[in-house]
Order: sequence, then C-alpha cells, then structure tokens
Amino acid sequence: MAVLRGAATRCRWRIVNSVRGFCLNPSSETDLKLSTVVRPEEPPKGRNVQWVFLGCPGVGKGTYAARLSSLLGVPHIATGDLVRHELSARGPLSSQLAEIVNQGRLISDEIIIDLLSKRLETGESKGESGFILDGFPRTIRQAEILEGVTDIDLVINLKLREEALIAKCLGRRMCSECGGNYNVACIDIKDQQGNPGMYMPPLLPPPQCESKLIIRSDDTEEVVKERLRIYNELSRPVEDFYRHRGKLLEFDLPGGIPESWPKLLRALNLDDHEDKESAAA
Repeated sequence: MAVLRGAATRCRWRIVNSVRGFCLNPSSETDLKLSTVVRPEEPPKGRNVQWVFLGCPGVGKGTYAARLSSLLGVPHIATGDLVRHELSARGPLSSQLAEIVNQGRLISDEIIIDLLSKRLETGESKGESGFILDGFPRTIRQAEILEGVTDIDLVINLKLREEALIAKCLGRRMCSECGGNYNVACIDIKDQQGNPGMYMPPLLPPPQCESKLIIRSDDTEEVVKERLRIYNELSRPVEDFYRHRGKLLEFDLPGGIPESWPKLLRALNLDDHEDKESAAA
C-alpha cells in the first residue's frame, strides 16, 4: 500500500487543500458511539501497515513507534521530530515554531500538515511504503483530513497515569552530540487504595554522553502540565473518533519497556523474532 495514493505532488496538494477547504460537522463529536475493543489481526504478508500512535505527551509514543518501525520495516514519522528539524534548520518558520513550542501550545494544522506532506513526499520518492505516525493527528479536524487522504489500519492509544507522565517528561534528556534520548527519572509508585504500583527504571546514557546531556526547552513542569491540559481538551476527542470507527486499540502501560514491550506485542498479535533469538542464544 502506498504511503498516500497517487503521485507525490498530487499527494501534497490534496492534504494542504483539504485544510483550506475543510468544514467540520458540529455534531460529529456528540454523535460518536463507543465500539468494542479492537483485536488486531496479524498484518497480511506483503502489506505494509499504516498505523497511528495516540497518547499524552511523554507517554512513550516515540519509543514504541520506533521499535515497531524497526520490527515491521516501515518508517516511523514523528511530527515532533519534523518540528525540531525545522527549528534546527532555521527555516522561515523557525522563530514562529520556537515561540509556540516554548509555550506548550499546539502548532497550527497548516504548519503540521505542510511539514508532514513534505516528509511523505520525500519518503515516497525513496520508495517507502506504509508508515507509523507519531504525534498526528491531534485534533478531530486533523483526523478528518487524514481520513480523507489515506486509510489508517489501526490506532494505538498508549495510556499512563498522570503522575508518572509528569515525572517522565521532567526526566527526559538528550545528548547534544549524538542526539540520543535518555531519561534520568526513576519512577517508583507504591500501591495505593487498590491501585497497583508501578516501577519504571531510568534509561541512563552511556559514559560518553553523560557530560553532554541537555534538557528540552519545553520540558519544564509548567509547560508539561499545560501540554497535558491541552491534550485532554483537544486530543481526547480523537480517541472517540477512532473508537467509533472500530480502529482504536487501548493499551495501558504497566511499567517500563521490559515489562510493557512484550505485552504490547501480544496485544498487536506480533512476534519479536529478534528478542526470541537473543533469548535463545
């Protein structure tokens, strides 16, 4: 399945003009009905998936999307990375984007879709097929636009309790030299009033990166809480949008990667052959 149907130039025209001419039905949110839990089947042989990752900022969409990207052989496209690339390139949008990001506000549909269109065009020209989207769509408007352009097979909604989310965001670090992402937070939540505990160990950098760690400008408590507020207000309706279409898979993260990854694979009906080979070696 092609990334987006048609030639690359037509692909971008359709997305951008969908934004300009889009009109949302005011009753579309209130008319949504909850569907039953999605049980994904194993992806057909020779068919590349077109998946979307949803979830609050800091939940780990990028981590799990990147792992699935490697496992399934499809590109992982994170809109956050597209924005950061545009900022580092100091293009015409960089100053406007910097102000929006530092305040924790949502970037406009026009900007995000333009960046995504360029990325899909580049990938299609290189022969890419299929994708795992991370960070898009974030509003029903964006979801409607995406639905009008391509077929999304599955939407994976990662969920994590808010106290763990905030701790994860405040613990994020990036190596200024290699670009590696790490987390210095050690999250240890005890059992409380019948709620199970949770332990997420830190993801520490190798020795060569320890002295080069930097904090993202938007990883402050004030900005993180504002991003969560905006997500709850604008993006949670997107969950209902895909739930209504029978495409939403809800997945509560039980802990860190070692505990969550194999359970996510089972929920997706997938096998990690590399992990099996490592265990058998």
